[in-house]
Amino acid sequence: MKKSLLLILPALGLVTSCVETLDDYNVDPKRPTAVPASSLVASAERSLTRTVVSPNVNLNIFRLISQYWAETTYFDESIYDLVTRNIPTGYWNAYYRDVLRDLKEAKSVINSDNALNAAVKKNQLASIEVLEVYAWANLVDAFGNIPYSQSLDFNTSQPKYDDAKTIYADLITRLDGAIGNFDASAEGLGSGDLLYGGDVSHFAKFANSLKLRLAMTIADDDPAKSRTMVQQAAGKVFTSNEDNAELAFLGANPNTNPLYEDLVQSGRNDFVGTSFFINRLQTLNDPRLGSYFKAKNGAYVGGVYGTSNNYASFSAPSEELEDPTLPGVLLSYAQVEFWLSEAAARGGYTVAGTAKSHYDAAVTASIQEWGGTTADATAYLAQPTVDVVPTSANYKQVIGEQTWIALYNQPVDSWREWRRYDYPQLAKPAGALTNIPKRFFYPIVEQNLNTTNYNAAASAIGGDNVDTKIFWDKF
Repeated sequence: MKKSLLLILPALGLVTSCVETLDDYNVDPKRPTAVPASSLVASAERSLTRTVVSPNVNLNIFRLISQYWAETTYFDESIYDLVTRNIPTGYWNAYYRDVLRDLKEAKSVINSDNALNAAVKKNQLASIEVLEVYAWANLVDAFGNIPYSQSLDFNTSQPKYDDAKTIYADLITRLDGAIGNFDASAEGLGSGDLLYGGDVSHFAKFANSLKLRLAMTIADDDPAKSRTMVQQAAGKVFTSNEDNAELAFLGANPNTNPLYEDLVQSGRNDFVGTSFFINRLQTLNDPRLGSYFKAKNGAYVGGVYGTSNNYASFSAPSEELEDPTLPGVLLSYAQVEFWLSEAAARGGYTVAGTAKSHYDAAVTASIQEWGGTTADATAYLAQPTVDVVPTSANYKQVIGEQTWIALYNQPVDSWREWRRYDYPQLAKPAGALTNIPKRFFYPIVEQNLNTTNYNAAASAIGGDNVDTKIFWDKF
């Protein structure tokens, strides 16, 4: 012990001689004053993925809106009560506070790093830009006009709302800039990128696939621009499920899939499949049925949407969805093929392949994504009810219904595509408080603390209610 103390005392003297003020002692090594950009990006990707795949009724009720699931004890969300739990606020905050704020700070850290290789810096900033565009587009798709140009600024506590279509145009410009800055010969975000591990070529595919998504989203609003964008992106998009933009969750908290947290860890039994969805899967002999739901006494039985259901009587979400490591998908190859099929069916688009070939590829990709085989997909597609050629007259129904089935575990995207295609033809339940939401209304805190700008935004879009359509929703 004496020897240890003798060794420590001179060391203390050396430390003291280097200290200029007592403040230097008051530093908590567990509370860093600077956060690495990689940590900020990882946090943002994690939050973004959790937001779009979560079944938490305080945040993401789109599996209910798309009528995949019915509720058991409490069914407020199934009748579109968005107020009791203040769901729009939860969804809004998840993007502004947990995703976009971190990404903005990550860009600032990277820009200020003068030692970073120029090509690597461009790749990192381009990757972040893609993530930002994805997040901003989801916010516009949910709310319409939103704070954008003056947002995320601590000095502007009451930001104005920008026009949704104008924001989309800027997002497309930003996305093009990011795509042009990718250099696959240089490194990217490295381990801070939870989607692709810093693989720049994959991130560039993600960017072009996102461009394809934006192009088809605005197809009814600006067909000429949509065609140009598709022509620019089509040959650079996802080509297999291996390209999917997805985050691999882990088997232990706090990094499990939020589906596991709400379906298993919570100990609650809040959801069962709807008869509307399960019956449709059964009618089509869909091989994904067993991957989507659990059998109940050897059969698949759906509950009644928009009311309470006895959990023990109906088919609950599947064991696959209860897996804590189930990847969370931001954008999939199946989606890419559906969009290419739609472009070919609409006519006037430059797309290699036919509407039918892309439709078949999309359905096959989805079945394989859920563990099915090529043979399963071939048999499914051979059925007259599925073996349909998308045309300019029927593509919304044909592609819309198969997209709805494929996006079972991508509920945010499912809600957007349902509004675009208007298929399947969903009906609101008898006890619904409103029509099926075409948008979320603005958070109550915006009404109270940003009143002038909120009122201007509500007036500009034709009313802050769930029936007001987003600019691209023309039919």
